[in-house]
Amino acid sequence: MTSTKASINDLVIIGGGITGLSAAYMAAKEGKKVTLIEASATFGGLLNTFEIGQHKLEYYYHHFFIHDQELIWLIQELNLSHQLSFEETSMGVLNNGKIYPFNTFLDLLKFKPIRFIDKIRFGFTSLFLGKIARWRKFENVACMSWFEKWAGSSTTKSLWAPLLKIKFGPYAAAVPLSWMIGRLRQRMNSRKSGTEKLGYLKGSLDVLLEALVIRLKALNVDLICNAAVEKVCIENNKVQSVITAQGEFKGHDFLFTIPGIYLSPLIRKHLPALANQLDTIKYFGAVCVVLELDRPLSNIYWLNIADPGYPFGGIIEHTNFIHPSKYNGSHIVYLSRYFAKEEAFASLSELEIKELMVAHLPNIYSAFKSDWIKNAFVFRTNTAATVCDLEFSKKIPSCKTEISNLYIANMSHVYPDERSTNNSIRVAAEACRLMGINTDSVPKNNSLSGKIGF
Repeated sequence: MTSTKASINDLVIIGGGITGLSAAYMAAKEGKKVTLIEASATFGGLLNTFEIGQHKLEYYYHHFFIHDQELIWLIQELNLSHQLSFEETSMGVLNNGKIYPFNTFLDLLKFKPIRFIDKIRFGFTSLFLGKIARWRKFENVACMSWFEKWAGSSTTKSLWAPLLKIKFGPYAAAVPLSWMIGRLRQRMNSRKSGTEKLGYLKGSLDVLLEALVIRLKALNVDLICNAAVEKVCIENNKVQSVITAQGEFKGHDFLFTIPGIYLSPLIRKHLPALANQLDTIKYFGAVCVVLELDRPLSNIYWLNIADPGYPFGGIIEHTNFIHPSKYNGSHIVYLSRYFAKEEAFASLSELEIKELMVAHLPNIYSAFKSDWIKNAFVFRTNTAATVCDLEFSKKIPSCKTEISNLYIANMSHVYPDERSTNNSIRVAAEACRLMGINTDSVPKNNSLSGKIGF
């Protein structure tokens, strides 16, 4: 579907990931005429899926938390509550070549790499960060140095430092404690009586995306794909239209949900200071090698890799969360890694990435053989997460810009919380509220996202 030049929308949204889709739904539900523009051929962004074992599966592993009220609200709005289930999960840590379960206090006591006194310090510091600490007070405090001082050297060396390094690479030493507060708060609030339960939609996130697109069409939202924005037309301190290969789209308000590195060249002529601010925010890429196996690797859902030298930071056995029967008996494993664009890893081909990751599996699972693999898939994105460094909030743009009808709501606004589907919906709700759209029906959990720039 293409635009007619005479058509003027109440709201034009650029970016068809979950933030853009959610904002479109909230606005259209309130009677706004909305057009949603997406550069790629499909909507959903990082939520997209592919077919494996005649079933749909996400490119990048996803799960929900029991406190994800915004996401649960959207699922209820789309009449999908019967598809949502919460299951107990398990976590482990690879340290010095050994896999340790890491779920309960007893597991912590048995975790040999941490000294006993540091185990006590680990418990108290984790509780402090996840339940008590106020993130604004710790924006200029580096995680690594704080953990070394308060959690103990053995805890930092064997757990926190390797996990930060595998996720943030060359930026690990500058990650603010505020980010860790957001991450630990998510994890701790997903626990009941010490057991973590995580949620998943039966049939994958494709069920959510399909239902949301159908609802948007029913609300007369124009959904335009294959339409990368080529020009933002600004006159008299207002965006008049955006020009794409699919046509020109006029509107009263414009909401950009795309990463800042894609927006900055479009607005540099009129907003050079904002463009420069957006350029200060760097992005991590992410890759997931998805293996379809004929047998499991282990009984652990999420294995954190705390040993150096591995090309992945996590091994996520999806079928230790969702039963293999949902995938015709196949066992699904994600080998996951973040990367900075300057790392050599970023230039590897998909075949090289797959071979590199698979080659390291026998070092962890001695019985593993390559003939266990029925299929292997590689998915990669260059904008999986923002690089959060000290006082990162000062880099985050205000949602409402100097241009009277130009708004920004993207991944940076999730900080200090961790990127998630739920937090993206919260950011969309805050953007809609700022544009005068009633979002009172959208519940708020204790998410830390959507606090800056609104």
